[in-house]
Amino acid sequence: MAEPWTIDELAHAGHEHLDPAFVASFDDKQGRPDPAEDLAVLSGSGLGKESTVVDLGAGTGQFALRAARDFGKVIAVDVSPAMLKALRNRASELALDNLDCIQAGFLSYEHAGPPADAVYTRNALHQLPDFWKALALTRIAAFMRAGGVLRLRDLIYDFQPSQAEAVFTRWFGHAATDPTRGYTREDFAEHIRTEHSTFRWLFEPMLSAAGFEIATADFDGSVYGTYTCIKA
Repeated sequence: MAEPWTIDELAHAGHEHLDPAFVASFDDKQGRPDPAEDLAVLSGSGLGKESTVVDLGAGTGQFALRAARDFGKVIAVDVSPAMLKALRNRASELALDNLDCIQAGFLSYEHAGPPADAVYTRNALHQLPDFWKALALTRIAAFMRAGGVLRLRDLIYDFQPSQAEAVFTRWFGHAATDPTRGYTREDFAEHIRTEHSTFRWLFEPMLSAAGFEIATADFDGSVYGTYTCIKA
């Protein structure tokens, strides 16, 4: 999208994700999440060596680098130059010839070639306000084949507004004390104040309106959602 009313996704990416020093420690802060479950979901949906997978908000490549072993082509997309530099360096070290790295965002990525068989995104869509989330999901559906799989993980709120204080109090109780090894109470508070996590009961209609059928929806602590969706 290149309309004059389109937002600047780089400005919404979170200043820390543009900082090479933060990016260098990003995997430790995230806890080096294991993508094995997500890869198994995609493989169990029939994807294999002939499949194309797009990773939106790829970060340093925790998912994309592993996915390149299992699938025919992986396109890793991130709006942050610092994240992409780290990802490209790792891909080069592994000599992966089926991994493409593209600097773009949910609203600016332009898919080329046959429709994607799957899209993966983890903890990135919440950077966009809801209007733009809905447009982003519609754009994703447009470059996927019918029957393709959207595997989405994000900070999504599975509670009612009246429960916010109680849920956030519990969430803060699980915060890390070492900011280099996890997200602290201050990190959680900043997320709530400045980022754009959506209530589940608002987010799921967005998925449906974009053309996805929700196959599974699992929540952890009322704040982390994991969805497997099928493009209708």
